[in-house]
Amino acid sequence: MLKRGEARVSGACVLDVRLWGKESGLSTPYPVLCHLLDTSAVFQELWDVMLSKETRSVLAGALGLGAEQARSTISFWAGLHDIGKITPGFQAKSPVSYTPVRDDPSYVNAPGPEGEMGFRHEIASHWSLYGLLKQAGYPDDERLMRRSVSHQIAQLLGGHHGVFEAALKSKQAARPSDYNPGLGSGGWADQRQVHFDELRRATGALAVPRGGLPAGLAVVVAGLVVVADWLASQASAIEARMPGAGWSGTAAEVDAHWQVAVRAARGVVRAARLGRAGFSAEEFGLMFPFAPNSLQRDLVEHLPAMVAKDGPGIVLVTAPTGDGKTEAALFAASVLGRAADARGLYFALPTMGTADAMLPRVEAYAARALSGERALMLLHSMAWLDSPGAVDCSSESGDQSGEEVISAGRGTAVEADGWLRGARRGLLAPLGVGTIDQALGAVLPLRYNVLRLLGLSDKVFVVDEAHAYGPWMHQLLVRLLEWLGEMRAPVVLLSATLTGRTAGSLVDAYRRGAGIREPSGVVPRYPGWLFASAAAEVVSSARGTRTDRVRTLRVSHRPVAWDALESAGAPVLEGGRRAVLREVLAPVAAGGGTALVCCTTVAEAQQTYRDMRAAFPELAASPGGVRLLHSRYPADERARITAECAAAYGKPEGGPVSVRPASVLVATQVVEQSLDFDFDLVVSDLAPIAQLLQRAGRGRRHRRGPLGRPAWAAAEDEPVLVVLDPLTAEAPGPPRSWGAVYDAGLLLRTSRILQERAPSGIAVPDDVQRLVDDVYEEEFVDRLEGSAREELVRLDEERLAGEAAERHLAAWTSICSPVDVKGDLSKLSAREAGVTQDLLTTRLGADTGRVLCLYQQANGVSTLDPQGTVEAPGGGRWGLRPAELADVARRVAPVPGRWLRGGESGTAVPQGWGTHPSLRDLVLLYMVPAGEGSWVCQYGRFTISMSGVGLEVH
Repeated sequence: MLKRGEARVSGACVLDVRLWGKESGLSTPYPVLCHLLDTSAVFQELWDVMLSKETRSVLAGALGLGAEQARSTISFWAGLHDIGKITPGFQAKSPVSYTPVRDDPSYVNAPGPEGEMGFRHEIASHWSLYGLLKQAGYPDDERLMRRSVSHQIAQLLGGHHGVFEAALKSKQAARPSDYNPGLGSGGWADQRQVHFDELRRATGALAVPRGGLPAGLAVVVAGLVVVADWLASQASAIEARMPGAGWSGTAAEVDAHWQVAVRAARGVVRAARLGRAGFSAEEFGLMFPFAPNSLQRDLVEHLPAMVAKDGPGIVLVTAPTGDGKTEAALFAASVLGRAADARGLYFALPTMGTADAMLPRVEAYAARALSGERALMLLHSMAWLDSPGAVDCSSESGDQSGEEVISAGRGTAVEADGWLRGARRGLLAPLGVGTIDQALGAVLPLRYNVLRLLGLSDKVFVVDEAHAYGPWMHQLLVRLLEWLGEMRAPVVLLSATLTGRTAGSLVDAYRRGAGIREPSGVVPRYPGWLFASAAAEVVSSARGTRTDRVRTLRVSHRPVAWDALESAGAPVLEGGRRAVLREVLAPVAAGGGTALVCCTTVAEAQQTYRDMRAAFPELAASPGGVRLLHSRYPADERARITAECAAAYGKPEGGPVSVRPASVLVATQVVEQSLDFDFDLVVSDLAPIAQLLQRAGRGRRHRRGPLGRPAWAAAEDEPVLVVLDPLTAEAPGPPRSWGAVYDAGLLLRTSRILQERAPSGIAVPDDVQRLVDDVYEEEFVDRLEGSAREELVRLDEERLAGEAAERHLAAWTSICSPVDVKGDLSKLSAREAGVTQDLLTTRLGADTGRVLCLYQQANGVSTLDPQGTVEAPGGGRWGLRPAELADVARRVAPVPGRWLRGGESGTAVPQGWGTHPSLRDLVLLYMVPAGEGSWVCQYGRFTISMSGVGLEVH
């Protein structure tokens, strides 16, 4: 037997076991062939565990192979992903291992690694595998690479580090070493061939595919290759299979290693919790501890038969807030998931706060309705804070770039643990709850976007508040639905205020991805639902349903002079906003009960809070009498306030019901979506009609009985919405302080609608769909005359142009539709000129910055809290410890990006804090005391303060 460090020669075949594939964190370099075998073995287990029987069958059919042939063939491909490591540039990264190879005469023709270090091994895999696969008899078209099965597989495997390189040109494919000397020739090419042959022999992948993969299946395979590589690259797993000193790679030794790797793969995949959840419960009563309402009952009675007849597809549910859409969605997800044999679900919401609130509801559903693997992930940029020890953001593949932390678990009965908590892995869990941007990243040319597509490909995708996204995110959602349609992933869309045009665009996008080009002609019913199959040209007529909460919304439309930013001590202007607020909130202060005051901007909310405390000193003196909630608090402070609000304004938990103590919540749009708050009175600044109806849904949301509302309140089925309208004859445009928060034309249209409808009230739900559609009607301008009509026409043109620009930007930056991939996977990674990483990631979060306040105490110590009890960490060689990192991240607050432009140097995080993604672009604000609990700092041209009302700029 040969010793390690020598080559095995058998006839014309030479296998050099000195070539290494893994080294970091290992006791000794690991032969590249062993890593290829390990990855193939893990892929086979992922094939068995993660993929549905239908997906496996469709994959086999696309390749023209039997099921077992497809399994062994594609697992062979997975192992080939790192064959590009058999190049001088990569091998030279371990000088000790490379020296004897470099001096071996077999490699004399290989160029030295100098100048070739930039030729990454995954690119080498792409360039070298085309010829190897072609020589093995794989179908090929030398004239057009995108039609070549050999090239498609080579390009797919070359993308295992998250980026697909451009398709090779025919001349490059024919003479790869001439165009890329970094591949190495002579012995290097021989070794790639031998490793290719040995891997193929050991895995039994002798079958040759007759066809390639359509885009959706190619994405699934590419994503699984990445997962298999990462799982097989765990140091603990490698050390257990490290060959002994005398291992020389004989056929028997290779076969033995393969058998051990196959057995070990089962435990590796099981430990990662990448299995399948089963939608085992069929009856509504088994899923939820209550009887279905009218909407839910209609779904129970009709959806299962539709899906049984035409197969799974997309369900759209439109109903008022508080009508049980969440449970309706989860029931629909069960029906669709069972029919599609889906492996789980992802519930997408518009904000981190709404995702946090949804998590326990999905957890309870999973515990009652699902079986199998129920690993559940909370997915948003700050979710990891709820998961002790989940701050590792490196991948097992050795890639440390970490674009963002997207996944984390937390202590729940069905929590996801361990491996799934690493960067970019969260969507791979069977169950997920998180923000919509986590899913939309799948259709942006971000690194490893195929992992997100894989994570959604075999799940039910539920989108809450489908109306809540502007043109940019709506266009990305359209593109994502095309991909989900291509992959036949079931979808459930929920909305309280969705226009018919928007509903049609979403349903049509899904059907278009599924290959159905005919427009659906969707006309939603409100409340109601509809179903469109992914497998047949079937779109059910929208079913209108009854609601158990028929109400008349009493609208008090109050034109006001805008004085929202006046100081609390300024004289109160008759007919001004401050005066009207005093008038409408006086009954609350005197008779008890709760009220919501929803403001347009954070600055106006902060000033309104101060003004209400000055106007109602009795309320201000009582605990919780006047509260303030907005986004510009540190994360931990905002979480505390939100929890207090949930306790004060949330759903009553049985027992005797009585009038709640007088309390006013002043807030911004953060209360508008998915938060289950219930107020006796809702007051709102003017906003587009859809947003006003959303806010009105927080009024008398839950049944509290005859004794549960204050005497000043009307009946429970007649909630009151007071709208403070600044569009008056004296001031026909919105306040300058609102900036571009809302489109001026939509505000003008809404103001006119309120003038017309306020006297008679709004019937909920009967009037809602018509009003939401009405505000966008082109004929609306005919209601106006003269200069008012001309102004609305001008504003409409600006809005439409802006929306078109947003849609164009989204189309320009996103990946192409699956039908346009046409065999070239580089289209999933390609970015147009001018499209940067910053553009792609910041567009999802708009123009925001992130700050951390450091409070300068009298003794010269900087602390994380104004009380001076938590000293700012100093960090060290390895960055912040996990507990320190979490302590810092909990105190980060978002601010407008304009606050930080042109700021001072020296405000970045200290080098000793490390490079964790949560610290990226974080700005430190060194605050000094300014009296009365306020702290300030000068940053650029702004003075920024922190106090009990959050961050402000002066």
